[in-house]
Amino acid sequence: MFRIHRVYDDTTETNRNLLRQVEEILRVQFPELKAYEIAAMATQVRDPLKHRFKTTLFVAESKSAVQGFAVLLHMSDLDVCFLDFISAGIGKSGSGVGGALYERVRDEAVQLGACGVFLECLPDDPELIPAPEFLAENQARLKFYERYGARPIINNFYHVPLPEDDPYYLVFDSLDADVEIGRDQARRIVSAFLNRKYAKECPQSYVRMIIGSFVDNPMQLRPPRYTERRRSAKTSRSSKLKGIALVINDQHDIHHVRERGYVEAPARVRVINEELKRTGLFELQKARRYPKKHTLAVHDAGLVSFLQAAGEVVGPTKTVYPYTFPQRKLAKPPKSSPLRAGYYCIDSFTPINSNAYKAARAAVDCTMTAADAVLQGYHSAYALVRPPGHHAERSFFGGFCYFNSAAIAAHYMSAYGKVALLDVDYHHGNGSQDIFYERADVLTVSLHADPDTTYPYFSGFVNERGDSEGRGFNVNIPLPEGTSGDEYHRALKKGLRAVTHFAPRFLIVSLGLDTAKSDPTGSFLLGARDFYTNGLMIGQLGLPTLLVQEGGYRTRTLGVNARHFFKGLWDGYMDARRNGKRPR
Repeated sequence: MFRIHRVYDDTTETNRNLLRQVEEILRVQFPELKAYEIAAMATQVRDPLKHRFKTTLFVAESKSAVQGFAVLLHMSDLDVCFLDFISAGIGKSGSGVGGALYERVRDEAVQLGACGVFLECLPDDPELIPAPEFLAENQARLKFYERYGARPIINNFYHVPLPEDDPYYLVFDSLDADVEIGRDQARRIVSAFLNRKYAKECPQSYVRMIIGSFVDNPMQLRPPRYTERRRSAKTSRSSKLKGIALVINDQHDIHHVRERGYVEAPARVRVINEELKRTGLFELQKARRYPKKHTLAVHDAGLVSFLQAAGEVVGPTKTVYPYTFPQRKLAKPPKSSPLRAGYYCIDSFTPINSNAYKAARAAVDCTMTAADAVLQGYHSAYALVRPPGHHAERSFFGGFCYFNSAAIAAHYMSAYGKVALLDVDYHHGNGSQDIFYERADVLTVSLHADPDTTYPYFSGFVNERGDSEGRGFNVNIPLPEGTSGDEYHRALKKGLRAVTHFAPRFLIVSLGLDTAKSDPTGSFLLGARDFYTNGLMIGQLGLPTLLVQEGGYRTRTLGVNARHFFKGLWDGYMDARRNGKRPR
């Protein structure tokens, strides 16, 4: 089993390892390539606009091993894409990797608004390729592309090679749309491709000869030779843009503390989901199970073991609240006794039972599934989960939070590029701050009520800016009680400036909706229109975005506010597309 995702740069060891494997596949599968052409892969990923087209590298990966890759070039000035390379890994032919990669390439081209995908393919004409074994390979390759409707462009001299080069057909895939490419447009596209891609190899006299040979108006494709055209609804240009991936914690309701005043109730997820269905923006994804190692990457093993063991002692029907808080330097960590929960907890109102652990673990699975959706091409994904997580620190839980799902996802995604974690909950995200306080690869920005008067009281102050390598990469923006929508938007603009300056590859939003007017845990005055504006401002960043549900407890307005936020997020994303800020 493999997953396909983009490699954005070579700034992390994970990405450098993937690039090294891609280069090795290039050396083996494309022996005619020169060393500098192979080495240029990392340069193109690092600087995707170097050659006046945007370079996107997709890898099919399984357990850090590259099973195949594809390189897509996008020329936004001509609204067209070129498939530069596509290859299964060494010994991986026939494994389905090539088909999956090409489906991903087509989908990306649709999202970019391209009129189609061009690619070069060795001919299946015996007069051009007399060797039977090579001819059979070329026929199989063109048959593969023809299943998607991609066929060679006829009545031109593109197949005429330079001396000592091989002949190639230029193939066009219309992405299942009824597209006509006029003669002048075809000439502009071919000219741009040859001059940008092969400037060192192709003399201008050769380029002019090839361009002048495109005389059909509109451009004509060869009739199908191998198979009936298979239309793909999944990547059709006539279909709508890919929506927002939605992953819901379907195990959240087992964690239901039926006590007066316990506002972190199962109804929260239900009312949000009911309103989201009205938007038509979401694509429901099934949560997958992830190993515990992802949780242990950001949380102390003692905390994780204690929550599981103590919950099993209490059982699903009883609930224990911490009430004794020792000096931790003097006391020994408890092994399982729930009565000693104060060693790991920061407050007296976060309960322990076995279902709390199970629901929190499922919330992590949902968030990780949504994170993978972003890595694999969704511009945004929403983990609709409870219990929340942003108060859970590396070694402590509290504030209804057990595991910090957003922080776990941020650490996971940081292997593929820098991450900004924006917390818009009413309460300070002390857990996320604690986990990343000494790191420079994850920026934490939190807008919240003044901790002088609001939980968690002991963190969230302006002067907490990070430490060691993380100095300057933690931003707190505390706000006074009674903050209005306009005042909140000014603060959010400040926070988003910090995000933009950091230039992350990914954005994670700890989405608290408890900033709403009349929320039982807050004092801010935001209404539905304010949440729309919040979403709009965040969406206009144009960043691949993971959103993780945190607080929000006034169920009468919770769903409506969530719906307005996501409508704003979508509109903001569309604004970013129109302004050329598609997810990088």
